[in-house]
Amino acid sequence: MTTVIEAEGLTKRFGSTQALAGVDIGADRGQVLALLGPNGAGKTTIVRVLATLLKPDGGNARICGYDVVADAVQARQLLALTGQYASVDDELTGTENLIMICRLLGLRRAVARGWAREMLDRFDLTDAAGRAVKTYSGGMRRRLDLAASLLGEPDVLFLDEPTTGLDPRARNQMWETIRSVVADGATVLLTTQYLEEADELADQIAVIDHGLVVAAGTPAELKARTGSQTLVVRAVDPALTMQVAVAVTEVTGVRPEVRQDTGLVTAPVSDPAMVPAVLRRLDEAGIVAAELALRLPSLDEVFLTLTGHHAQEHGEAEPGTTDSAGMAA
Repeated sequence: MTTVIEAEGLTKRFGSTQALAGVDIGADRGQVLALLGPNGAGKTTIVRVLATLLKPDGGNARICGYDVVADAVQARQLLALTGQYASVDDELTGTENLIMICRLLGLRRAVARGWAREMLDRFDLTDAAGRAVKTYSGGMRRRLDLAASLLGEPDVLFLDEPTTGLDPRARNQMWETIRSVVADGATVLLTTQYLEEADELADQIAVIDHGLVVAAGTPAELKARTGSQTLVVRAVDPALTMQVAVAVTEVTGVRPEVRQDTGLVTAPVSDPAMVPAVLRRLDEAGIVAAELALRLPSLDEVFLTLTGHHAQEHGEAEPGTTDSAGMAA
């Protein structure tokens, strides 16, 4: 496969803060590479370097073979960036926004109108095409922003936390849109704090913490890094939750995690035979299980194993970053 995004040893410092401490990542054509980590981990700084918006202090990076510093003009012609917040003009309509971007790209007005109609239809925005963007929902604004980024038919698309602030329905719509973009042949680099998002979309994940890639691989490979599976048990009667926890402890020899609010009892196990053993113990105690399963660890559990803290713990904003604007080459 052709390598489209390459970075080796990227470093970047803002004053006394080391934002990037030697980042190595790569993605092949048609892949989604997710950068997973909390605020302040270095994700946006990586995107800004790869998008030619920020020069690294050390290391090198290439987009489709073009160096992002020495060949920045050529690299920009192949990429588009959609930042953390929609950058479309609130006072213009959806159609006017897209026509404006097309005209900035040098397209004739008639061609621009055709592109605008096609993109509005593709992103399910035709009914709102004549409305001012300030009347759009958050999900509609994000879809319009992504449509604007794709007008230049970029080979590489950077999505910096594209579902921030969206409700579950709008988030799922955005996921489907990203999948369709990849199906059309684009390579996507996605930054996210949402573990489910990385699991749903990514071919490869790079776990970022304090400016370093602490682990990389497919979602399945990263989950396997924990070396165990998780036993999940919930009683039909929530009042018996602590008795379930006692039964799990007796069988597994591990003190389980207990969620009193949901009645969920979980424990790491390495032997699948624990499941029937726990079921027998519950039967002996007269406890009926509403849920009893063995699952692979979540990406949050992987992140905790790798870094010692949860991926959704908030850190400080990355130095030198601002609200990113959408950019189409």
